[in-house]
Amino acid sequence: MRYRKLGNTDLELSEVTFGAWAAGGWMWGGTKRQEAIEAIRASYSLGVTSIDTAPIYGQGTSEEIVGEAFKGIPRDQFQILTKYGMRWDLKKGDFAFSSKNNDGNDIDIYKYAGKESIIKECEDSLKRLGTDYIDLYQIHWPDSTTPIGESMEAVLRLIEQGKVRYAGVCNYDAGQMTEAEKSIKLASNQVPYSMVKRSIEKELVSYCLENEKSILAYSPLERGLLTGKMKPGHEFANGDHRQNVSFFKDENLKRTNEFLNLIKPVADQKHLTLGQLVILWTLEQPGITIALVGARNGEQAIENAKAMDSRLSKEEIEIISGHLGNLELVP
Repeated sequence: MRYRKLGNTDLELSEVTFGAWAAGGWMWGGTKRQEAIEAIRASYSLGVTSIDTAPIYGQGTSEEIVGEAFKGIPRDQFQILTKYGMRWDLKKGDFAFSSKNNDGNDIDIYKYAGKESIIKECEDSLKRLGTDYIDLYQIHWPDSTTPIGESMEAVLRLIEQGKVRYAGVCNYDAGQMTEAEKSIKLASNQVPYSMVKRSIEKELVSYCLENEKSILAYSPLERGLLTGKMKPGHEFANGDHRQNVSFFKDENLKRTNEFLNLIKPVADQKHLTLGQLVILWTLEQPGITIALVGARNGEQAIENAKAMDSRLSKEEIEIISGHLGNLELVP
């Protein structure tokens, strides 16, 4: 495993960081708790010391699983990244969407990052995670009902209390990051980035490079699309959000797999799976510090981590990017 420094902090994260959204089960058709724990432990055994979670993932389930998976391991041997600002138990802030929890009950999700809410969320997260501090605390989504300064000042207070080490944001644009910096020093921005979702290259990447902010790329495999394992006609489990996402339309699966077949010779030559090749390509893109990759079981976790046993040459990156330039997906 290789490690990279987070922004201008002294915190080092594993280049492949475990993304624990799917581990919580919510929006992924449920979770098998023991399998999720084993996946995290398998990753850790291969040097994946960093894990990203959030309270909303399974309404606390993902954080509980993370806490259980790392129980007994010295706290300074792993890094916990979690979030705040999405409430399912409080109707306040920006209404996000309606959903169902892992028990099938209706819930409404709100984006809310008021000061007192953040303080409460942090305490709840610490309990679920079984720790007394969070390495990187990130606002999950912008909340238009709360001044950015108010949210950041709450996190600054948590840093002063020793409950949080560093502050980050998720899904912020450059202007929102600039506003946040008036109140706190940010380490990073966690945003969606993959071969088929590259909008951050227009502005955010240059901002982060110029201001020494890390970019944590989430969904680099585009929720399984870029593994080559999905074929037209794929049926998702009940409750799996991907069944309504345009990337997984049959035509897009067809076009994506045609592209993946073009780059497969590079993967084969290096004895890599397509997913591993995609992870390596992602980490070579300007501004990207780490790739957040999820896993539902130990086998997937091991495959993701072992991508780091290899590297791509400049020529291989150019070959992949050249084929990618011809890939167009339908809305």
